[in-house]
Amino acid sequence: MKLFDLNNRTLGLIAVIVPMVILFIYVGMTSGPLAPVPVTTVQVDKKAISPALFGIGTVEARYSYNIGPITPGRLQAVYVDVGDRVKAGQLLAEMEPIDLDNKLTSQSMAIKRARDGITTAKAVLKEAEARLKFAQAQEQRYKKLLEIKSVGDEVYEVKQQELQAAISGKAIAKANLNSAKKELSRVQSDRQGLSNLRENLRLIAPKDGVISARRSEAGSTVMSGQAVVEMIDPTSLWINTRFDQQRSTGLASDLSAKIKLRSQSQTFYAAKVERVEVMADAVTEEILAKIVFNDLPQPMPPIGELAEVTVGLSELPAQPVIPNAAIQQLDGEVGVWRVQDGDIQFVPVSLGMTSLDGDVQVLHGLQAGDEIVVYSKRALHDGSKIDVVEAIQP
Repeated sequence: MKLFDLNNRTLGLIAVIVPMVILFIYVGMTSGPLAPVPVTTVQVDKKAISPALFGIGTVEARYSYNIGPITPGRLQAVYVDVGDRVKAGQLLAEMEPIDLDNKLTSQSMAIKRARDGITTAKAVLKEAEARLKFAQAQEQRYKKLLEIKSVGDEVYEVKQQELQAAISGKAIAKANLNSAKKELSRVQSDRQGLSNLRENLRLIAPKDGVISARRSEAGSTVMSGQAVVEMIDPTSLWINTRFDQQRSTGLASDLSAKIKLRSQSQTFYAAKVERVEVMADAVTEEILAKIVFNDLPQPMPPIGELAEVTVGLSELPAQPVIPNAAIQQLDGEVGVWRVQDGDIQFVPVSLGMTSLDGDVQVLHGLQAGDEIVVYSKRALHDGSKIDVVEAIQP
């Protein structure tokens, strides 16, 4: 009886355990770690792509001006503020003239005195010319009288001396006139220099623009060359953009581009590459380029605002291409999971340019028609079982 009861218990346990083991194996093979990983696949296609470069840049002004005095002094007044639009020739600020106005008045008087000196020298020269003319006539008259013995030699010699004195007097008068003219020119030059110095105390806008900074206030002592205000040309805005050196092949001037400002995330502005800088950034391994707007945005974006730039490159020859999502990294190598006869194998690849659609050129490692994994529900590894599906279910 006891043996019969024992056999019944054993059979009962077996009846319970065996289905549980079968259920555990089934669950492990269908939804557990041993279950096939659902994946989506795609065939490698061979086609030409139009690659694009993506970079981050900042809004800058191509032309900016630091406006300040050429001599040290005290700032008398500032007439503009940040954000003001100014016209060429507009007075922006002014330095204290100290004694320049008095010096200019003194130079004006000196010019008047020099002109009076010229008038006097001309009168003296005219008088000397008259004396010379009279002396020449007298010398000729007494020469004829000497020839007929009407006067003595001593009288004629006196007339000759008077003629020489008249000639010297004219030369002196002429030299005095030239000296007076040079003095006038010197005084006028001195006054012009003072006038230029006085005019330079008036800080004038060199062209139309917008005031971007106000560096000094009235009453401050400003050194020579120190900026009082800074001004930019709002028509010269561009984006100073950085691109990855590894993906910048083909970047050149005049390529079309699109700009998206950080403050206007839904708006794209048509643009073009103005130039690619000769000097690259060796630290960040980036190439610098200047991107200009086809039409300037209104209102003007702030200087220094971040912007996203996409540059379209020329179409490339047909090459095998794969979706960017298929690219994986395994043990430091870049590659894809290739499906062959239901098994997967990690294949290292060498990649080229990327298009705006996310297609990436494969230079080495794959052929057109190869089947590769795009998405998988779990991380894959060598020996993983896969189940190819149309879409990954969450």
